[in-house]
Amino acid sequence: MSRYRLAACLLMLGALLSGCATQRPDPAGQQAYGAFQLESYFTGQVKAWGLFEPRFGGSIRQFTVDILGRRDGATLVLEEDFKFSDGEIQRRVWRIQPDGAGGYGGQADDVYGTARGRVAGNALQWAYDLCLKTDDGGLDVTFDDWLYRFDDEVVLNRAVVRKWGLPVGSITLAFRKIR
Repeated sequence: MSRYRLAACLLMLGALLSGCATQRPDPAGQQAYGAFQLESYFTGQVKAWGLFEPRFGGSIRQFTVDILGRRDGATLVLEEDFKFSDGEIQRRVWRIQPDGAGGYGGQADDVYGTARGRVAGNALQWAYDLCLKTDDGGLDVTFDDWLYRFDDEVVLNRAVVRKWGLPVGSITLAFRKIR
């Protein structure tokens, strides 16, 4: 392989890998907005509005989520009802527990293993492997979610969806706590 082809391949690989970089919270966010407390924010009713944006073109998919959170001892149970703009409806029920190290572990029926969460100031990183429902059955993907608390009512979420370590799409989601 010529040096030029090798250089071009390395540049393309660098561009692909830069798309895999993880998000980092703003250190000033905790001072401005306070620490993220998953249990207090998600206990009760929460409404969310979201977009899925495919990385390589295609239609943006819009959806809403109605969330009901309740405590069952030390476990936070989140019942999420998704309504997509094309009429599809999905439900996910999370069971989330503190892990004793300042983070969280969680399970849901379509999540492989245990999701892991950690608080970083006013942000919460939530990472998990999920089977996305498709017309052909399912697609195994990895989610890297970052939730940012702005106040007692608003949380913004930015997620990167990956397949085989490469980004295939992103999700932007706005949560509003219902009083």
